[in-house]
Parts: sequence; C-alpha cells; structure tokens
Amino acid sequence: MQTPRAQDAVRIEERLERGGAAVELLHIPAFVWSAWAAARGALYTRGVLPSVRVDAPVLSVGNLSAGGSGKTPLVAWLARRLGEGGRRVGLLSRGFGTAAGEVWNDEGRMLAQLAPQALQVQDRDRVRGALALIARGADVIVLDDGFQHRRLARDLDWVLVDATRPWGLAGRTARNAPLLPRGLLRERPKALKRASALIVTRTDQVGAGALVELRSELAALAPGVPIACARHAPAGLRTLSGARLALEELRGAQIDCISGLGSPQAFERTLEDLGATLGERRRLPDHHRYRASDLDGLGRGGRRVVTSAKDAAKLERLALEREVCVLEVEFEFVSGLAPLLAQLESLAPSRAERERAALHEGLHG
Repeated sequence: MQTPRAQDAVRIEERLERGGAAVELLHIPAFVWSAWAAARGALYTRGVLPSVRVDAPVLSVGNLSAGGSGKTPLVAWLARRLGEGGRRVGLLSRGFGTAAGEVWNDEGRMLAQLAPQALQVQDRDRVRGALALIARGADVIVLDDGFQHRRLARDLDWVLVDATRPWGLAGRTARNAPLLPRGLLRERPKALKRASALIVTRTDQVGAGALVELRSELAALAPGVPIACARHAPAGLRTLSGARLALEELRGAQIDCISGLGSPQAFERTLEDLGATLGERRRLPDHHRYRASDLDGLGRGGRRVVTSAKDAAKLERLALEREVCVLEVEFEFVSGLAPLLAQLESLAPSRAERERAALHEGLHG
C-alpha cells in the first residue's frame, strides 16, 4: 500500500493530465503567470532589468518544465569535464528544499559525491552566490536550474528537454502545453530560442519516431540552436552501507522501489529496462524529507528495495533497519556532443585565470 503522500503526488499529476472543470479553472492563474513571465523576459532582453556579469564565465543548465529533467547528472558531468581541462569549477544553485541547519539540499549532497573536487554554493541570490564562488577560487561557474534566473548573466544557456514529457504533461505539444499552475511549464516553449544548446534527455525511453518528431519541433522553436541527445545510463548498484553489487542482479529480480523525484516514471522505467520486475512503486514528492517510516511495508517477501542516487543522499542519514540498494546513473551523450564541446572550449578565461597566466609568463619571461 502506498503512503498518503505518494498517492497525493501521483494524483495531482494525473488530475492535471485528465483535466476536468475544477482543473480547467487553473487556466486563469496560468494566463497571469504566462503574461508575467513574458513581460519579465522582455524586460531582461531589452536591458530594462539588468543582468549582472561576474569575473568568471557562467554556464547555465536549466529547463522549461517544473520537475525533473536530469539536470543534476549533467551538472556533475560538466564539473568533471571542465575540471579535467584544468579549470576550478564552482557549482551554484538555489538550494530549494534545504532543511534548517543543513548546508546543502539533496542535489547538493549528491553533487558533493559525484563531483567532490568542485566548489559548491547554494544561495537564493545567485549573484551573491557567484561572487562567493569566485572569492573561493572558481574559474568557471555552472549554474544549476538557471534558465529563468536571468539576473546573473551567463555565457552559455544549455536547456534540457525530457523526451518522455517534453512539455510537462503527457500527450501535450509545444502548441497546447499549459503553463503553471494548469500545467508544468515555467514559460512558453518559444523561449528556447534564447538557448545556446538544447539537450534532449532520456532518449532511450521513447521510440525513434517520437524522437524525430520532437527534434523537428525543437528545431522549429529554436532555429540554428544545436540539439544533442542524451540518456541517463545505469552505472552501478550499491547498498546504502557501501557494498557494490552487479547490475545483473536486477535481471529477473522482484523488487520494490521508492523515490522522491520530479520524474519517478523515468527511474522506474530504467529499473524495468534492467530486467527487474517492480512490485510496489512508492512515489514521494520531489525534495521529500525522508523519515524511516517512509519505507514501512517495502521489501516484503525478501524483495530488494531500490532507490535513486538523489534519494540515497537523504536516506543515508537515517538509521534504517533494512538494507536499501541505490541505482547510480551517469549522464551519457548519444549524439550531437561536438558542438557543445566547442562551446565549452570557447568560454573565456576568468580574471583569476588571466592573472595566473600573466604571473606564469612573467616568471618565465
């Protein structure tokens, strides 16, 4: 039996997709939201609202839709890639859902594990957070979930589009997808034209025809913007206590799963693609603050309990009576990577990098 919160989380999403008289009334506040988002965007585009540029290049990773599109694994990929090039990487996010007394939220804790060499700051004021990272030595800043946060100027805007739900709700197109709160879009799809690159995620979970149609839709919305395709590739299986397991152990296994993600369906589909048979699918709200009781009733009959890496960052702090397995994933580009790498190479050096280069040249001049 699912917990009440899990049932509520699923019911809200399904009600938005089904519609109905009460739900359709949400078109009124959605119209207000749309008008506000369009006006705000126009003010930034025309320079009426200023964007603050800092002394380091900024790369924003964002999306149009509320909920999960797989940003955190891409941010970790960027941190490793830029770090391998010798740059000091700073990761900047708002820190939504951070509990009182905690330094980082669940994404922050996950990034600390996936990219331990990167500096990290979570601050609602992105400009203040960027300046703090630069003061700590960051040469380049990766702004997590920053497409709509235009007060901090950025050099690159990479926007993720979830192939399984590109416009927030299932069955919607760019033409008829509603904005918040009637739907899940934060702004109109035409905003994609200001992106530097579009990255279609979870491409392995849709058919070839659907992917071709989506790419055509994106190309029409954002002419000339590079489009890459990617997936979240299963990378390993471990227990919360640290024991490593083979992914093959999921093949043919009867398991229960629990997650508090923006897109729990994609997580569950990955488990099924690995050959697991899912018993209970317990879906909790995104950024859910776990309690040990959230796992009550899972794992009956000796079934494994599997969660995501994002959820594991919160579950590891609890004293659980049962062992929980964690599915680890890595961001993997399937096509279209070359133009994105060229964009990374084009990022200008920070002021600190220029000063270090001048000092090096002076010492050897």
